[in-house]
Amino acid sequence: MLPTSLWHPPPVRGGAPSPRGDKLGLCCQSLSDHAVGTDPPAERTGQRQRLSTEEATRWADSFDVLLSHKYGLAAFRAFLKTEFSEENLEFWLACEDFKKTRSAAKLAAKAQQIFEEFIDVQAPREVNIDFQTRELTRRNVQEPSLSCFDQAQGKVRSLMEKDSYPRFLRSKIYTDLLSQTQRRLS
Repeated sequence: MLPTSLWHPPPVRGGAPSPRGDKLGLCCQSLSDHAVGTDPPAERTGQRQRLSTEEATRWADSFDVLLSHKYGLAAFRAFLKTEFSEENLEFWLACEDFKKTRSAAKLAAKAQQIFEEFIDVQAPREVNIDFQTRELTRRNVQEPSLSCFDQAQGKVRSLMEKDSYPRFLRSKIYTDLLSQTQRRLS
């Protein structure tokens, strides 16, 4: 999960809040105005790292680059929320976290939780997968392994990469974010 600080605008300094009161504006503003927070020496000295135009532009290189960047992931999540499809990314992230599980006892509980939340018919955040994949995953979860969600995760990832990712790159969220990073340079 990303820090909640990414979803709140920075404190207003000497003026009114951003005229864009919508979620997209808050996301873009907070993505470009918050410190990255990944450089501990910079945090201790009070220096802040900002999202650069180069970093944001690299997100268009590949879906993997986008998913591997903290702010790219946050911007993509905000975009998916506008399309009411954030469950796809949340499922993918839950699977990535699941693969890091080392305790056999926790593995079964996590597998069941992910299945009930994303895979089961009428799940609260049901992802769109075909019947065969759903049934294979149901069988896999009965004897969970670190790979029990691989097929479902692959289908959801492919859907995001082929469908949502190209729309994200053309979206107002992404283009506004690029514009904001470029304006800071001038």
